Amino acid sequence: MLQGKTALVTGSTSGIGLGIAKSLAKQGANIVLNGFGDAEGPKAEIAALGVKVAYHGADMSKASEIEAMMKFAADTFGRVDILVNNAGIQHVAKIEDFPVERWDAIIAINLTSAFHATRLALPAMKASNWGRIINVASIHGLVGSAEKSAYVAAKHGVVGLTKVTALENATTGVTCNAICPGWVLTPLVQKQVDAKAAAMGLSNEEAKKVLLQEKEPSMQFTTPEELGDLAVFFCSPAGNNVRGVAWNMDGGWTAQ
Repeated sequence: MLQGKTALVTGSTSGIGLGIAKSLAKQGANIVLNGFGDAEGPKAEIAALGVKVAYHGADMSKASEIEAMMKFAADTFGRVDILVNNAGIQHVAKIEDFPVERWDAIIAINLTSAFHATRLALPAMKASNWGRIINVASIHGLVGSAEKSAYVAAKHGVVGLTKVTALENATTGVTCNAICPGWVLTPLVQKQVDAKAAAMGLSNEEAKKVLLQEKEPSMQFTTPEELGDLAVFFCSPAGNNVRGVAWNMDGGWTAQ
């Protein structure tokens, strides 16, 4: 379905980003990966799916590096047809105790990077009258949780940016939508599970249940594969007139 298209997925060396990249690759899209840590393993996983793959290690908190990454993607594959803004970090603390530098980093990586990548991707998408911008927000783009002020503020901002991007391009072949996952067992969430297990003297499995019970009626984690399949839907002809949505995959979290 996506043969000849190129997808750039930020924060894609593990977790949700890698899951989405693999789903798009299975549909034939060439992939530009980005993220910290080992890139060779993820590159090999994508290449095994029979598509071309490249990697750029841009620090998503720096506009100049995002510009270099977008230029690299265009030079390597022609242009970016599908942009998935997924890069994100987390820090948990009460507002009065929140380190200012952590606030700045979370806003930069979780929100401002999506603006920079979007503004740089749009001209080529509009010129060809086809493009898909998929912002990985979070259930925290729709509701709040205590001690996550920066993350919640950033993700609400991502949902707002999604709506404006969709509206500005509503009469074109370029769409923009947000995916809002509940709990996904990524390395980021596993850290929260580990912390809860240690604090409460629980096994890892018991800590997972406590985490899910707090928020997610389905009592199950959403998987990166499920999120990837939703991204594929947004890129399909069926997604042509899906514009500006914040689509929650949250096991009933926001239905309560």
